[in-house]
Amino acid sequence: MPEFVSLEVQDAVAVVTLQRPPMNALSVQVQREIGDLAREVTRRSDVHAVVLYGGERLFAAGADVKEMADLDYQAMIEVSLRLEEAFTAVARIAQPTIAAITGFALGGGCELALACDFRVAADNSKLGQPEMLLGLIPGAGGTQRLPRLIGAARAKELIFSGRFVDSEEALRIGLVDVVVPADQVLERAMQWAQQLARGPRIAMQAAKRAIDRGLDVDLETGLEIERQAFSSLFATEDRMIGMQSFLDNGAGKATFTGR
Repeated sequence: MPEFVSLEVQDAVAVVTLQRPPMNALSVQVQREIGDLAREVTRRSDVHAVVLYGGERLFAAGADVKEMADLDYQAMIEVSLRLEEAFTAVARIAQPTIAAITGFALGGGCELALACDFRVAADNSKLGQPEMLLGLIPGAGGTQRLPRLIGAARAKELIFSGRFVDSEEALRIGLVDVVVPADQVLERAMQWAQQLARGPRIAMQAAKRAIDRGLDVDLETGLEIERQAFSSLFATEDRMIGMQSFLDNGAGKATFTGR
């Protein structure tokens, strides 16, 4: 059983919660547990959407610096590989994912949020990539996912300076998608996740996969990825339900089964 990361499934929504007080530092063990649970929820047909939550006080303040301080280059090669694998497992969760951010999401914590599809942030939250202040660069996707999300120039400015971004600026530059009062973060993320969970599960996953894969290839290849995914959905029960419901009752009235 995981020690620092919990998993609860309710109404087809999986809530993955970090539980390593006081700051949810992302130790090697926490990284491993995150990766393991990410792979587990991907395999589960009863999970249609995922919320990643750090608790009421903060999301995650970053990597465990004490754990890394004495590592040499050779040791860090192995550690960095495990870190990348854990966060890539989150990015590859088949279902839609939402990071519910309270307090700090810094360094690895920010990168963990970047690995999700969407981000709901508290109005008092702070996000950033302060690794440069330690003589480092982001090592869990920050140099890759951040510029893809907010643009290269903005990402470089944040990474070079190591400064923190408040929720207002984060929303303005597209780093987060929704800002709500701190005591409403989990509720808002759950509402969004439940809305997504009511959609056609296989089609939702196909759309996510086509978008994510298409971003890394040329347009022609991306269109072929889309065409194959689109055609494959004609083998699903939800496609038949959705089209018949549209013909009988108009758009938006279907009740999907997830098959």
